[in-house]
Amino acid sequence: MDAHNVRRSFRKIAAAAGLHAAEWTPREMRHSFVSLLADSGMPLEDISRLVGHSGTAITEAVYRQQLRPVLEHGATAMDDIFPVVDR
Repeated sequence: MDAHNVRRSFRKIAAAAGLHAAEWTPREMRHSFVSLLADSGMPLEDISRLVGHSGTAITEAVYRQQLRPVLEHGATAMDDIFPVVDR
């Protein structure tokens, strides 16, 4: 399947879903998919598998901007669970 056929198929699917196909690209939809999953708290390993990456390193590298707030939120949660104890 060439790029033209992908775009044409994408436009048909987007229109059937009630979206304005001219406002979206397959790439934007994929990034939105990853962002929504990350925001919902889905583990990075699961997101990585869903988007077909061989490991989480690729997912982190490609979607770093979308994942950073989720990773920071997770780190903050861990800090709350395991507070630093002065010795």
